[in-house]
Amino acid sequence: MLMAVPAEVKNLTKHYGDVTALHDISFSVGKGEIFGFIGSDGAGKTTLFRILATLLLPESGNASVNGFDVMKDYRKIRRIIGYMPGRFSLYMDLSVEENLRFYATIFGTSIAENYPLIKEIYRHIEPFRKRKVGQLSGGMKQKLALSCALIHKPEVLFLDEPTTGVDAVSRQEFWEVLNRLKTQGITIVVSTPYMDEAILCDHVALIQDGVILKISTPAEIEDSYPLGLYSVRSADVYLLLHDLQELPEVHSVFAFGQTVHLSWKKGNLPEKRVSDFLKTKGHQDVKIERIKPNIEDCFMELMQGTPPPV
Repeated sequence: MLMAVPAEVKNLTKHYGDVTALHDISFSVGKGEIFGFIGSDGAGKTTLFRILATLLLPESGNASVNGFDVMKDYRKIRRIIGYMPGRFSLYMDLSVEENLRFYATIFGTSIAENYPLIKEIYRHIEPFRKRKVGQLSGGMKQKLALSCALIHKPEVLFLDEPTTGVDAVSRQEFWEVLNRLKTQGITIVVSTPYMDEAILCDHVALIQDGVILKISTPAEIEDSYPLGLYSVRSADVYLLLHDLQELPEVHSVFAFGQTVHLSWKKGNLPEKRVSDFLKTKGHQDVKIERIKPNIEDCFMELMQGTPPPV
């Protein structure tokens, strides 16, 4: 007997009026993995997650969770998934404990029955269990939302941008929790606008304007970058960005913090020539070095070659 795929989508499309939210996307998620959707705001991540959580109907294509169709079997899907929307949706006038007990009761379970599953998350907020949720910090709210999504021991967990607006320490703690949940056999589908979180996933789908640009492991995506990539630095990064675009052999140039990432069309970049050119433009302390592409570099490269959906 074949094992059901935790999440599978084939040729899924969704519009909002004239706006294409999802355009003919397809993918499948392996059991027990962390599968990430990486993209900016408006890329289609939330629409996709709402369809998989049976909260929104697709226009065309098919989607299933653990073998259950999102339209025909929505009641069955809702019993086996945990869903954490991007917008905080717990009851602000209830306490931490009351929210958790409420969600446990909905699914016919109790906090005590599944406490071992949420213990590592809930212990951070348990001292504040009598506090109204509206008085919690952003990081504590996210931990409570994850606890509520887990309290019925779901088989598949959908997390829509769970770390957006959360401090760096809480983000790190959250991903440590996800990895522990993975070891317990829970399949996790997560979306994020943060490129640095992509490397924490087993597989990632880069999505923009409702189109999936590429699906692979983070390492394979980074290794697929087709050109030589260089970091260029000078005192004025904005002027540097403008001046480098004048070179005809430049394929792409993007600002990355205090440096510029430049890709060269053919062969190795002639560092002395580029450095001399920049000095004629008034740049001082020019530094050029070849670097290994990261996920964001690959995302920007893929975006350049992808026409918008119609």
